[in-house]
Amino acid sequence: MAVRLRTAATRKNQPDAQETSQSIADQTRAFLEQGGAIEEIKQGVSGMQSMVGNRHITLGNNRPSEKPKDK
Repeated sequence: MAVRLRTAATRKNQPDAQETSQSIADQTRAFLEQGGAIEEIKQGVSGMQSMVGNRHITLGNNRPSEKPKDK
């Protein structure tokens, strides 16, 4: 099985970090010039909505006892 190593040729195709930062700044400026607005969100807040409900976890071996069913 051949192992591919990263060479200078493969890294050449990736943009420099400075070029990427400049492109983000240009896109942001264009967005704001077109009337867009940036909303600041508090740290720790996520825009992801959970598709599952809360899960309650019990640590340890203590399981709630079940009541015997009357016949």
